[in-house]
Amino acid sequence: MYDSGHTRPMRRLAGFTGAGYDRGRGFGWQVGWLVISGMVTERWWCSVAVRLAILRAFGATVGTGVNLRHGVRIHWPWKLTIGDDSWIGERAWILNLEPVVIGDDVCISQDVLLCTGSHDHRSPTFEFDNAPIRVDDGAWVAARATVLRGVTVGANSLVGAAALVVSDVAPGSTVLAPVAHAAGTDRDR
Repeated sequence: MYDSGHTRPMRRLAGFTGAGYDRGRGFGWQVGWLVISGMVTERWWCSVAVRLAILRAFGATVGTGVNLRHGVRIHWPWKLTIGDDSWIGERAWILNLEPVVIGDDVCISQDVLLCTGSHDHRSPTFEFDNAPIRVDDGAWVAARATVLRGVTVGANSLVGAAALVVSDVAPGSTVLAPVAHAAGTDRDR
């Protein structure tokens, strides 16, 4: 996007202020979490019980029977709620600038991205345009799927592997990623 007659973009990132975004905790909490998560909770040798205890100590609401695998990145634990008996797979990334609520018996598979953050493309300084994410009871978000800000994934629904979800998913429904088949394969017959 360029201003007519000029070669400089109309967007001025240097003017970014982050107006309206609340991190939810002070600088000390933020630094403490980033150090502990990077050195302990994301590591393979850290037990699930210790991971969950640390998350709770930093303000996350975590139910019973939760399985949080190694390599899971959580931006701000104090903006995270996980219900009972839910699973979060290896290398999932919960980029929760805003609250993320995960219900009971939810499976968030490997490499899933739940991203509550975005930017207003109309803003000349690219200010935030964030919104929470909710994944309701019994839903499954399969490997490498991405769920973007403001989305509710309904109860007992399936978000298929590598799907991109930009709007609400109705309860009990399925969202699949587009699939391309190579010519001449058995799948084409």
